[in-house]
Amino acid sequence: MDTTARRGITNFDIKVIGITLMFIDHVHEMFNAAGVPDWVDWFGRPVATIFFFLSVEGFIHTHDQKRYLSRLLIGFWIMQIGNLVVQHFFSLGNFALINNIFGDLFIGVLTMYGIQTISQGRQKHQPSKIWGGIFLIILPLIFAGLMMTVLSANLGGTIWMKVVSLLPNPLLAENGFVLYLGPLLYLLRKNRNWQLLAIVAVALLTTGFNFSTMFTTNFQWLMFLAVIPIYFYNGKLGRSMKGFFYAFYPLHIWILYILASLMGIHY
Repeated sequence: MDTTARRGITNFDIKVIGITLMFIDHVHEMFNAAGVPDWVDWFGRPVATIFFFLSVEGFIHTHDQKRYLSRLLIGFWIMQIGNLVVQHFFSLGNFALINNIFGDLFIGVLTMYGIQTISQGRQKHQPSKIWGGIFLIILPLIFAGLMMTVLSANLGGTIWMKVVSLLPNPLLAENGFVLYLGPLLYLLRKNRNWQLLAIVAVALLTTGFNFSTMFTTNFQWLMFLAVIPIYFYNGKLGRSMKGFFYAFYPLHIWILYILASLMGIHY
C-alpha cells in the first residue's frame, strides 16, 4: 500500500501523540491513590500499540538494524537499573515500579530480525541462517524459562534474580505476550488495512470475551483506538528528535514517581 503520497500525519506526529497519551496514563498510574479517576487510564491503552507500529517502521527504515536493537537493549538496561535506584530512595508503599516498554520493543524487534533472517536463509538456501533466525525468535522465551527457574527455586531476592531481570523476556514485558503484535504488524507491513484489522482483532482478544467489565476493570481493548493515527500515517518521517523520545520515557516516569512519593502517596 503506497502511503507516501497521502496527506496525513508523520512518524514524528504519531510519536508526539503517543508520548502525550503515555504521560496522561502515567499520571493516573502514579497518582491514582490521590484521586485521579480510573477513566484517565483509558488514554494510555492505545500507547503500546502505537509504539509497536512505530518499531516496525523503525526496523524497516533504519540504516543499521543491529544498532537499532542495541539502542533498545541499552534503554531496557538503563530503565531496569534506574527503576531499582529510584525505588531505593523513594517509595509508594506496595507500588512496584516495573515500567519498561524498551523490553517489549526489543523483544518485538528481535523477533522481526529473526523473521527477516529466516526469510533470507530460505531465499539463499542457507540452513544456518534459518536456524539462526529461529534461535533469535526463541531467545526471549529461553530467558523467560531461566527466570521461571530462578523464581521456582525461591531465589527471587538473590543476585541471580537481579541477573535474569536484565535479560529481556515476556515475563518482564509491560504488555506480556501482546508485545508480539509488533512482529505481527511486521508480517503485515505491506498492507495497512490488514495491520489495522490485526490491531482490532488483538484488542477483541484482550477482552477475554467478557464484555461486562469493559468499562470497569478491563480497559485494554481500547488499544484499538491506535488505528486512528496509524490510519492517517503518511509514511513520512517528519522531524527526528530521536534522543528526546528515548530520554522522555524513563525521565517522565521517574519524575512522576518521585513527585508522588514526596507527596506521601502510598498504595
